[in-house]
Amino acid sequence: MIKGFGGIFWRTGNLEATKKWYSEVLQLDIGEWNGTVIRPQAGNETAFSFFTGDDGYFPLGQQVMLNFEVDSLNEMMGHLEHLGIPLARERQTGEYGTFIWIEDPDGRLVELWEK
Repeated sequence: MIKGFGGIFWRTGNLEATKKWYSEVLQLDIGEWNGTVIRPQAGNETAFSFFTGDDGYFPLGQQVMLNFEVDSLNEMMGHLEHLGIPLARERQTGEYGTFIWIEDPDGRLVELWEK
């Protein structure tokens, strides 16, 4: 019955700074309505996963973590370095792919993933 996610919505303490950060750092085209539509490409997948309240994979005080799939983590890391955005954790490779993490202006951990 479920076709896909209809959206991800959250509050921010500084709307303009958050919009600017997601636009510049993740190159999302944020519209005047304060959002964007990401249309999946063929072969992309969206994971929907639960974590226990004490799982340390992402900060315990953060209820939701965003994960964006990227074409090339090497290119993304070059872009982040150019902008002066530090990694929040070291790059990791495992059975599901390679991951890096950065923090948005509200301190949310954001995961970037190359399959």
